[in-house]
Amino acid sequence: MSLLQCANLTDYLKTLGPSQLENLYVHPATALAVFRELPLLGQHYVLRLLHVEQSVPKAVVSSWVSRVDQYRKIEVQAMEALTNLRVWTSATNQAGMESLTLDDTFKQNLKTALMGGGSPWTTSRYLDLDPNRRDAAYLDQYSQERWDTVLHYMVGSSQQEGISADAVRILLSSGLMVVTPGTTEPTITRSGFQFLLMDTPSQVWFFILQYLDSVKSRNLNLTECLNFLFQLSFSELGKDYSTSGLSHGLLVFLQHLREFGLVYQRKRSAGRFYPTRLALNIASGENKSLLERHREGYIVVETNYRIYAYSNSNLQVALIGLFAEVLYRFPNLAVAVVTRDSIRQALRGGIKASQIVRFLQMHAHPRQQEQSQKKKRDEKLSNERAKDVIPGTVVDQIYLWEKERDRFTFEEGVLYNQFLSQGDYETVKNYADSQGVLNWSNDQNRTIIVSRAGHDDVRKFWRRHSRGGN
Repeated sequence: MSLLQCANLTDYLKTLGPSQLENLYVHPATALAVFRELPLLGQHYVLRLLHVEQSVPKAVVSSWVSRVDQYRKIEVQAMEALTNLRVWTSATNQAGMESLTLDDTFKQNLKTALMGGGSPWTTSRYLDLDPNRRDAAYLDQYSQERWDTVLHYMVGSSQQEGISADAVRILLSSGLMVVTPGTTEPTITRSGFQFLLMDTPSQVWFFILQYLDSVKSRNLNLTECLNFLFQLSFSELGKDYSTSGLSHGLLVFLQHLREFGLVYQRKRSAGRFYPTRLALNIASGENKSLLERHREGYIVVETNYRIYAYSNSNLQVALIGLFAEVLYRFPNLAVAVVTRDSIRQALRGGIKASQIVRFLQMHAHPRQQEQSQKKKRDEKLSNERAKDVIPGTVVDQIYLWEKERDRFTFEEGVLYNQFLSQGDYETVKNYADSQGVLNWSNDQNRTIIVSRAGHDDVRKFWRRHSRGGN
């Protein structure tokens, strides 16, 4: 089964229509967010064209990159990204040459974002001092509690009170949970298991993408919601922002973000809100571990396959229980062991070995992670297997247990038997083999199995052969 797909910002914006992209680029925050997600070479192209007021031949733009073959793929990817996002447009100039021009709306608003100017997106400067001001520590705790409510609901723990109806609807519509016939309570799906082992920023971004797919049914404006998200991503943690000037649709959207933990608002009637760390850089991959550093507790994995989780979080223990056998539970500590059976159970649930390793690495002791990153920088090692954070014997064994399931492949087929003669059997068998659809044969029992895709072709051949023989 394939991994749960979570589109990044660029891939998501490619699905929008030209008019929607044009409306998004009206806002400097959106233009800057898109620029930030472009490939490095794409950013280079944009900056060189930003103050050029005429079209530039494509051949000239291509000359900015070395003609060495290894850079050709990078150039193609950058140009495709700029074209797909309509950051620039292509046209034929008077000399018959293909020329490129930055989208005027994108260009003007990116200039505003980079060099200042424009009007503020909220009237926060007119806010009085908040007597109930919240600092970063409080906002971190609040956002994690709100988000953990969603995760607790998915794992079916006792701490699932407070989840909103909107969150449940998104879990169901996204396929992370499903209501099976004869039951009333949703149960987690294979995709849901994969979702649980993703890092928190990726979970939040996936969740928001599912929400955005439903904005039309909520009578909300997709472009307006996206712009607001991008504006939040550039906000300052611990700073309050005014709700004055927000449309009715954005006020509704704000309440949904509040339910998911992306913003804090003391009460609905309050004229201010605080963006949380979940909302900062929501669509950016640069700070994937930013929120994880603010979690309490950590995990230690020993070479004897034992896991020591130094945490009070019932959710973290429940997640460990997805792929390990929990042995003991103490205050501030849970002890578990990774076994072949526990890993196979996780694999049957749709969890991948790479996700298990990533989860253990992500929750390792902060000092161990820092040492790991330093070692990788010094030695230019790959971050793929993370053996220096988790014992190599454990990492290798988890992958080996996963590969055990790949020793057999399953394919649908159609059985042919009861042939009247050895000649008929050989004729059909040879034809199926020549067509590449023969999966198995037994000469002694005159039995063959052909693939489901090749069944119709073999059957038609057999009918023609039978009529010819009669």
